[in-house]
Amino acid sequence: MSILSPSRLRAKLEPHLHLRVPFQAGIYANSPRWSNKDLDPIPPERRTWGGGDYWAYWVSDMLAPPLASTVSSVMSLGFTARETIPIVFCGFLICSVVVTLTGKMGATYSISYPVIVRSSFGMYGSLPAICIRAFVALMWTAILTVQAGAFLQRMIEAIWPSFINFPNHLPESANITSAGLLSLFLYWFAQTALAIMPIEKLRFLFLVKAIIVPPTFLALFLWAAIVTKGGGPLVTGEMNITSPYLGTAYSALTALNVIIGLFSSMAVNMPDFGRFSKNRLAGGHQFLALPVIGTLGALTPIFVTSANMYIWGTFDWYMPNVIANFESRAAKFFTAFSFMLATIGNQVAAGSYPFSNDVTGIWPKYINIFRATLFISLFCIISTPWNIVKNAAGLLAFLSGYSCLMGPLAGVMVADYYIIKKRRLNIHAMYQDGPEGIYWYTGGFNLRAFLAFGIAVAPLLPGFAKSIEPGLDVGGAWKIYAFAWIFGFVVALTTYVVINLYIWPQTVSLVDEAVLPAQKGEVPSPAEVESETIEGKDVPAKVVSEKELDV
Repeated sequence: MSILSPSRLRAKLEPHLHLRVPFQAGIYANSPRWSNKDLDPIPPERRTWGGGDYWAYWVSDMLAPPLASTVSSVMSLGFTARETIPIVFCGFLICSVVVTLTGKMGATYSISYPVIVRSSFGMYGSLPAICIRAFVALMWTAILTVQAGAFLQRMIEAIWPSFINFPNHLPESANITSAGLLSLFLYWFAQTALAIMPIEKLRFLFLVKAIIVPPTFLALFLWAAIVTKGGGPLVTGEMNITSPYLGTAYSALTALNVIIGLFSSMAVNMPDFGRFSKNRLAGGHQFLALPVIGTLGALTPIFVTSANMYIWGTFDWYMPNVIANFESRAAKFFTAFSFMLATIGNQVAAGSYPFSNDVTGIWPKYINIFRATLFISLFCIISTPWNIVKNAAGLLAFLSGYSCLMGPLAGVMVADYYIIKKRRLNIHAMYQDGPEGIYWYTGGFNLRAFLAFGIAVAPLLPGFAKSIEPGLDVGGAWKIYAFAWIFGFVVALTTYVVINLYIWPQTVSLVDEAVLPAQKGEVPSPAEVESETIEGKDVPAKVVSEKELDV
């Protein structure tokens, strides 16, 4: 491996050391407030993802520690595997519908979530929508860094058992040991190196994970089923609803909302990955990926936790603790390695990359994906996430409850794109500043979108507060909160349509024909092309009919 000389290293890093990012000015260079290289439509040569790549992506995103945390939340309500598995399938099936709908937005126009949301909420109105999504990614990435560091610690212990007795020089109040801190930093360097790679290259990481992680999940499932002679108490036991406030029906709705909440952020952020599609996410098989992979993957943490109780006497959903109980050093190493790889893939797919896209959309003149990725990587250390994890119960309740914001956000986006605008957008206008732009609306804000969003969120806030502080008396408001995502999505979608069609209609953002980037291999005729001259170069876009949007 060659080592860069100081001069070559400086030459490589110098473009990133400027305050502004003119080195990455986009094709809409006369509008740096809204455009840079990372936000512009993906050129045809970079649209390389096919069906297999997206299935590998979902394996990377699903088969990871957050799935175990979510399933444990469902089963803590008193359900056994017999009730949990159908709930998991239905939750992911519902979420898959919205993920597919929003993913096709990005795949059609080759743009990410921070750009596509401008057409719904307005140019400046997109900024609050971006911040709502970015916060979830920021917190989950920090939390998973701690867990991934624990997996690395188990790997080191498997190679050098003496590491189990590594001297601890930190007080108990630090909430982490010296060995844990060392492992976390070692993992952090690897995570950061992978996170700053271009996402189209990281599809190979997803493919590697898709090859290694599923066999590990299957092996753990078979091991747990064999040692428990069929599943143990979590599988063969009886349902026992634990909440004094919830009956079986409301407990099931709460569980369904928890499952949807796991991917509620991806329901709006899928354009970040859909834009790399080489065929506009063609094929219905993409719709099946999330429920199939998620449901099969959920079996493993259920059976493994049940086996942990059967063998060692405790229910433990935290996989690093389960792995620490393994007597075989080989089993401990390879299981920990597989789960660490799973965590890296999940952090990149659902954490650092979506966050970096989001933050780039806030201030593209000064922020690009590289800089935003460095920021989130540093946050994973300076936020001392091991202290955050200590208060995991309240934090997980907050992050799960955050779906009450993501559902209405997705509802507005889907209603605006599919019902109001009928999938017809103008790619140029999403980078156009000032009142002359069709997505400027009122001072840069689409007040109709915010009105629909507010009407959907308001009834959910009392229940959201109670989920964080159970002692609050909010009357019967918690009953609506039991299905917050579904309620918010349906109400926001319906309200937005009614406002736009009957109460406060607007036509300025509606176009007769879609204007989108030409696909790879397409050579549009002069009559089909709308082009904008920007600083001496043309930005071509193909004008297509509604029938062509179905491709």
